Amino acid sequence: MTAPSTHASPDRIVDIATGYMGAKQLFAAARVGLFRALAEGERDVAELASSTGVSERMARILADAMNGLGLLERRAGRYSLAPDAAAHLTGEGDLDLHPFLAFLNEISYGHWLQFDATVDTTKPGELAMDEERWKSFMAGVMRYNALHAAMLARSFDFGPYRDLLDLGGLSPAFAIGALQANPELSARFVFDPQSSEAIAEALAAAGLTDRARIDPAATAEADPGGEHDLVMVNHVIHRFTAEQNRAILANARAAARAGATLLLLDFLLDDDDRQRPIDALHAGEYLVIDGTVVYPESEVTAWLTAAGWRQREVLALPGSPRVIVAEAV
Repeated sequence: MTAPSTHASPDRIVDIATGYMGAKQLFAAARVGLFRALAEGERDVAELASSTGVSERMARILADAMNGLGLLERRAGRYSLAPDAAAHLTGEGDLDLHPFLAFLNEISYGHWLQFDATVDTTKPGELAMDEERWKSFMAGVMRYNALHAAMLARSFDFGPYRDLLDLGGLSPAFAIGALQANPELSARFVFDPQSSEAIAEALAAAGLTDRARIDPAATAEADPGGEHDLVMVNHVIHRFTAEQNRAILANARAAARAGATLLLLDFLLDDDDRQRPIDALHAGEYLVIDGTVVYPESEVTAWLTAAGWRQREVLALPGSPRVIVAEAV
């Protein structure tokens, strides 16, 4: 047994153990409008208090916490936005993450308070939902999906493709991002029938209705067919059993021409020497929320191989899941 080093720093342990403090202060800062108050320029504590409606003491605590976490800059007692906060927390940047933070605060955090019971039983917590909580849930999940879609559009070249099948996903944002990246691409959505109206509205808002088709079908049984050269399976596998996923991936392969590309996006556990943290954290999140599964990458790769897909590479998207890129063989 290796003796503990007397020089090892406790910083990492303390940072992890107190991480919920930073998260709760981030949620509060977003909720009261701290970042939006800084969108037009730097402010001091009194100005932040006036803009947000909290006390000066609270404004100082929140602003200093966000400065300590790197989301705000502070010079001579005046605060300003760091680039990532300006892009994602003001409502004026690339993608506003406020609905996602509200979901984490209002829905997810309460479930993590049940995590000890989940550890002892391997069962999810109680998902007590009313109409307002469902609205917060879906708004947060869809905004997080929009982040994943934006990261995918920046990381993958959609230029070579012409015929996209989006199979069984929750959000049309991925295919819309692909359509926006490549004006020669057309898309076919095979989603659960309950999603059809939302997909149609999103396509209309993006001005892409004439380049897309919606074929409603339950994901676990959908057999879309066709000769697509690009297939997306986004945030699907964690929602289904291993047996169902094998069938879904086989049906995806049956809808693809030889040499077509598959993009399978989801959180995955890996066998590397250091697990990617965000995937392992979501394994706990999915379990405690509703019992869904973050599968090992090796298991997913075995399903792909059996279904007629050959893995080419894995893309790790910033702040998002990984994407297994595979080829139809």
